[in-house]
Amino acid sequence: MADIIQLLPDHVANQIAAGEVVQRPASVVKELLENAIDAQATQIKLLIKDAGKTLVQVIDNGCGMSITDARLSFERHATSKIRSAEDLFQLHTKGFRGEALASIAAIAHVELKSRQENDEVGTQIEIEGSEVKSQDVVVTPIGTSIAVKNLFYNIPARRNFLKSNPVELRHVIDEFHRVALAHPNIGFAMYHNGNEVFNLPESNYRQRIVNIFGNKTNEKLVPVKEDTEVLKISGFVGKPEYAKKTRGEQFFFVNNRFIKSAYLNHAINSAFDGLLREGTHASYFLNLEVDPKSIDINIHPTKTEIKFDDEHTLYALLRSAVKHSLGQFSIAPVLDFDRDANLDTPYSYKNKSVQTPSIEVDRSFNPFQEETVSKASSRSSYTKQPAASWESLYVDLESKSTKSSKDFSEIQLESEEQTPSIFTDSSKLESNHTTYQLHKKYIISPIKSGMLIIDQNRAHQRVLYEEFLKHITIKESVSQQLLFPVQVFFSPEEIACIEQVKQDLEHTGFVFTHFKDDHIEISGIPVNVPAQEVSIILERLISDIQNEVPDTNFSATDLLAKSMSKSLAIKAGQQLTGTEQEHLVNSLFGCKEPNMSPTNKPTFITMDMNELENKFI
Repeated sequence: MADIIQLLPDHVANQIAAGEVVQRPASVVKELLENAIDAQATQIKLLIKDAGKTLVQVIDNGCGMSITDARLSFERHATSKIRSAEDLFQLHTKGFRGEALASIAAIAHVELKSRQENDEVGTQIEIEGSEVKSQDVVVTPIGTSIAVKNLFYNIPARRNFLKSNPVELRHVIDEFHRVALAHPNIGFAMYHNGNEVFNLPESNYRQRIVNIFGNKTNEKLVPVKEDTEVLKISGFVGKPEYAKKTRGEQFFFVNNRFIKSAYLNHAINSAFDGLLREGTHASYFLNLEVDPKSIDINIHPTKTEIKFDDEHTLYALLRSAVKHSLGQFSIAPVLDFDRDANLDTPYSYKNKSVQTPSIEVDRSFNPFQEETVSKASSRSSYTKQPAASWESLYVDLESKSTKSSKDFSEIQLESEEQTPSIFTDSSKLESNHTTYQLHKKYIISPIKSGMLIIDQNRAHQRVLYEEFLKHITIKESVSQQLLFPVQVFFSPEEIACIEQVKQDLEHTGFVFTHFKDDHIEISGIPVNVPAQEVSIILERLISDIQNEVPDTNFSATDLLAKSMSKSLAIKAGQQLTGTEQEHLVNSLFGCKEPNMSPTNKPTFITMDMNELENKFI
């Protein structure tokens, strides 16, 4: 039998490796930014076109590369970070596998310009699909500039799997956040289609967080700091009252590398136990420093997962540090049994001098005298009544008793409301409605063939969904004007999401006064929308836009109607009156599609008499 095993050509092997390393434009952004950081750059600029599909360019002022290094950097497993297997447990750099540039060059057009500080000129290399097209001497600033154009140009199937531009741009921004937050001592700038998205100067960690997520973030942060032999923790957690329904502001960095860890995230949640509203998630920006020998980074292609030697110790330390900070800054209630509040000095007595109390004795006072005694010291008087007055208590007792013997028919007794027994004749019961609420979640309504069981939350979602669709489509809505405009604070990225659907929001009843860099001012809201829930509604809308956007069949109108109906619908656990129950049932069956909720889940089920009778067999 002939031999069937053969070595793959380099360009095919690189394309296969690219499937692990490069999944979307954000993967290219991550690899290039990390290379710039490893090159000891202090200023890094990221240029994006069409969410990275057309261009991803990173320009840095790092150490640059020589002519030989520039050419060798695009070979597989070529790296300057490690020399032996032991170096994998002493890593202090980002990219160390040596596959990033080779994988990127296999599926895109790459142009590299680089110059070292001591060289007068630099080198320029152009590569298309792993094939070097040219290598020339060029005049270029100190540092490196890498431009990746036409990603997946030679793999059309992979390019077709890319999402829409807003979705891909969100992934790029997420990667930019992760790198920028880990290195506040480096200046970053990001441009998309020629427009500046971020301009982050060198700063401290707190200022970097504020520059990315908006000025309002500053008052939400609680510092966390703990220094032990095993683990050093620094960073911030968000106050419980500012917890969000999404997990967008949760960042763990281990030795300046962003990681994802459900186990450590559970430690944070347990520290916030009892402080968060149901369905909300705490924000945190935490840096963990551990011994590189105690972790294994090389277990995931994107290096976002890390294996720890002793996870249980890290869990306990992290939980304790966060709990301590919440208590230290009076975020969590603290019981102190060593301190008596009654011993605190009142503020009005703080600067008062101490005076010796004076004692005055009235030597002429006789408690057995039946006369008025005056106290000279207090200038007040009192009169002692004769002791014989107790006899008056029993006067007219007989007359009172005769008056009390009246007809008992005049006496009115309090009685509780009678609850009819389940065996009472139903014809004798007077009922104003025919619907009943079960466990504050389901509405039961009788029909000829049996009964309907309606999910009140899904039913109300369907009613609101069709109402919002109608208002947006016909562009007519009723808005209630606010006496005082409401200001909601978001990051620049989130405000850009709201601006995308601003016109559709206005058709539902929102009236926007100003769009600023870090907040939106709203002077009108839809009818029946509480003003205090405006920020929650917009938060959920932003989350839906960022996470649930379909690819090409995306309808902003449909998404907006779904998101708002989900936010404003009656929740399970809400008590409804009989009139409200009947109104909801009638509104549901007045919809065009009453059977399904906006998320394609059933709104009601029917149970006929035969099915009920079979239950008793």
